[in-house]
Amino acid sequence: MNDVREMMTCQELVELVTDYLEGRLDGRQRARFEEHLGECPPCDSYLEQMRETVGALGRIPPESLSPEAERTLLAAFHGWAARTSRSPGR
Repeated sequence: MNDVREMMTCQELVELVTDYLEGRLDGRQRARFEEHLGECPPCDSYLEQMRETVGALGRIPPESLSPEAERTLLAAFHGWAARTSRSPGR
């Protein structure tokens, strides 16, 4: 049996990180995701940062965030997402 898999790019990993953390990847996607993590220390660090962020945000009640802070955070995320989508994948 030929089990040659195409290596996942960094960009693909970033796009799938939420699904990975929520257990929504199928077996093949999960295997490619984890294989990439094993060979890409920056993506492994990114995953850990996302886990820490999710953990921290899970302890912040939504009503404690002012509308201005929400706009600032959303603008920062959109800027990051735009930069990430323009970066060449690995």
